[in-house]
Amino acid sequence: MFELFGDAVAIGVWQFLTILLLVFALFLILAGIFTAYFGSGKSRTIGVGLLVGGLVVGILIGYLYHAGPFDGGASGHLTGLIVESLLVIIAAVIGALVAIGIFLVAIMKS
Repeated sequence: MFELFGDAVAIGVWQFLTILLLVFALFLILAGIFTAYFGSGKSRTIGVGLLVGGLVVGILIGYLYHAGPFDGGASGHLTGLIVESLLVIIAAVIGALVAIGIFLVAIMKS
């Protein structure tokens, strides 16, 4: 499917999927820590499961990205991708907070 657009788009798709899965793993880890710490009984067990699942997904994607097809053959750029993933998260949170702030100001002023 991506042959129509060339290799640059295919590499971009792999980077997108890798960032998506790394962010997914990060939030699974954070949700697992939160649930395991504040939960009790079954919730605590679910939190540990989320934590372990996030670690497994993160380590697996990191290994696959470093070892093979996700980076277009040029391994060793995992650190840059992780930094890029964190910057994407920070930018999304800042953008969402600004939009919510503008929305609240507009609603409260009217």
